[in-house]
Amino acid sequence: MKAAVVNKFKGPLVIKDIPLPQVKPRDILVKIHACGVCHTDLHACHGDWPVKPKMPLVPGHEGVGEIVEVGSEIQHLKVGDRVGVPWLYSACGHCDYCLEGQETLCLDQHNAGYSVDGGYAEFCLANGDYAIKIPDNISYVDAAPLFCAGVTTYKALKVTDVKPGQWVAIVGVGGLGHLAIQYAVAMGMNVIAVDTGAEKLSLAKELGATHCIDFMKEKPSQAIHNLVNGVHGVVCTAVSKPAFEEAYRAIRRGGACVLVGLPPEDMPIPIFDTVLNGIKVIGSIVGTRKDLQECLQFAAEGKVKAITEVKQLDDINDIFDDMIKGEINGRIVMEIA
Repeated sequence: MKAAVVNKFKGPLVIKDIPLPQVKPRDILVKIHACGVCHTDLHACHGDWPVKPKMPLVPGHEGVGEIVEVGSEIQHLKVGDRVGVPWLYSACGHCDYCLEGQETLCLDQHNAGYSVDGGYAEFCLANGDYAIKIPDNISYVDAAPLFCAGVTTYKALKVTDVKPGQWVAIVGVGGLGHLAIQYAVAMGMNVIAVDTGAEKLSLAKELGATHCIDFMKEKPSQAIHNLVNGVHGVVCTAVSKPAFEEAYRAIRRGGACVLVGLPPEDMPIPIFDTVLNGIKVIGSIVGTRKDLQECLQFAAEGKVKAITEVKQLDDINDIFDDMIKGEINGRIVMEIA
């Protein structure tokens, strides 16, 4: 089968033929129709994080397609089902985290396109217990980004505990942020978007943000406190220290600051203010299978749609170059089959 393979950290991806994976009893084999390109894929190929991925590696954790083979112990899926292979490839299923519904914290998890081969290929092996069905009225291209960017932002919004009618700030209107705005609106929240430039702020307004703040023209935290006396929650998708600091300062007493972006530098938290104001600072990573089902349902109801640019598997090195330069708006999805 054709696949994009990286053989060493920071090396180019090579398009080559590799053997078709063998299906074990609890596996399924998915013919990949499309796969989203996430910044995490770039980090994996560059070996940027403390926990290193396997090498050589087929990246990709937003692969979607149809099942062509089902393992003997999988009963709830069948050949022809439309599914996605998410970041959470599998978890142990019996530790405290798994039993408490926090399977994304499992210490014995595997991750697609990181510890196991992912969706930058014509076929992808998946754990049948963790692959998620795609609703019939969502196309493969529209579904792919929801398997990471979508579920990540949806889960982060749930973690804020912001209720319908309350205020949430979305810091960063990029590949994650433009989905976060849509999910927040669909969940009944009032949204303030923070970014810079007329194009991004206009997009945020179109997607349902009530207020849009250009951080190059005004101090976001001060503007937010002037507008609504501080937000009940904030989701920070940006990867800069100033963005986090402004996100933190924008929260009203008792609110929550949820971190999604992974900046390279440490960011100190003002402990006195955190204690005095009852502020919650929370890290949120992707989502559970249930979160993924819920976030896909919002899309199936027409309430959320990723802005996508379609490319091909052969374009992957150029896509990564554009990603490094910060020249990608929305999400890139590669059509594969």
